[in-house]
Amino acid sequence: MDHTPNTLSGSSQSTLIDGDIAHIGRVMRTSLHGDLAGPILPPTYWRKRLHALLDTGHLSHAQLCTVDSLLLQLDQFEAQPAWDTLAPATAALYAPPYPDSASGHH
Repeated sequence: MDHTPNTLSGSSQSTLIDGDIAHIGRVMRTSLHGDLAGPILPPTYWRKRLHALLDTGHLSHAQLCTVDSLLLQLDQFEAQPAWDTLAPATAALYAPPYPDSASGHH
């Protein structure tokens, strides 16, 4: 029995790529923001997925623009300070105005 490899036609592959891009666009931001434990899936995961799409070499101009936009969103997300490394609250930066009153000396 002869087996011929299954290859997708250009339009079928384009449709699959469209679906993948749409899926990433829908879930990436939510996944990155995650919950108190951090991102559900890290930026490296999404960057890998997007670069895999670019590596297919079969993206239309519109698809390329969308992938580029998603990569820029990842860059912006990574440029933000992490919630656990934010600067301390302003009140903690100043010493009490009357340090002697705190120790009981007048």
